[in-house]
Amino acid sequence: MKKISFILACLISVPALANEYGSYESYDSYDSYDSYSADTNTRDNYVGLRIHKNESLSLKYNINSGGNTTVRKDNFGFGAIVGNKLTSNVKIEFETAYTGVSKNKRNNEFDFDIWSNMLNVYLFKEYENVVAPYAGVGLGFASIWGDVNSPAGRMSDNVFDLSYQLMVGINFALNDRVDLNVGLKYQYYGEVEHQLHNTEYAVTDVDATEVYFGAAYKFGLK
Repeated sequence: MKKISFILACLISVPALANEYGSYESYDSYDSYDSYSADTNTRDNYVGLRIHKNESLSLKYNINSGGNTTVRKDNFGFGAIVGNKLTSNVKIEFETAYTGVSKNKRNNEFDFDIWSNMLNVYLFKEYENVVAPYAGVGLGFASIWGDVNSPAGRMSDNVFDLSYQLMVGINFALNDRVDLNVGLKYQYYGEVEHQLHNTEYAVTDVDATEVYFGAAYKFGLK
């Protein structure tokens, strides 16, 4: 319940901040905007690739009858993004990404594959049309395939669960067409209920703290 309340609070705050940033522009900003070329102004859409390193991909494995363990593993994942710059301070983005972990701990063999699909909203501020720090929040769903080979038996389960993430980073414009960005994010992927002999034996919560690097190509539809 606390997680859902936290997500709702983030989603409520983002439109309010977006409205504040998007609705107010000084005369100076209009002058600056008019100074851009018409071709540059149409490049509000972008597609890109993203590579992320899981500084701490965490599997919190809790057995219902007692006992628990936390598996942490550093590894890499990859994803793709497509987005649109709504205003001079707000952009929206769809992100799809894969990550996974395989590790043995305490006589348990863990093998998890995770595919997330997120809708992200960012607030950013551009400086000299080159550097743009940003903060963002994302909400979506993750498909988690979890295989646990425990002393009690082998469990292979999957789930389609609510996922959310929080992000901070910096975007660098190499030119009018190509951007590079680096960032840090926390993502809660969801939880998997493990069934053994047709009863729930354990539950695994999956989350991660990740560093990511991405590149995007900007284009216009006009």
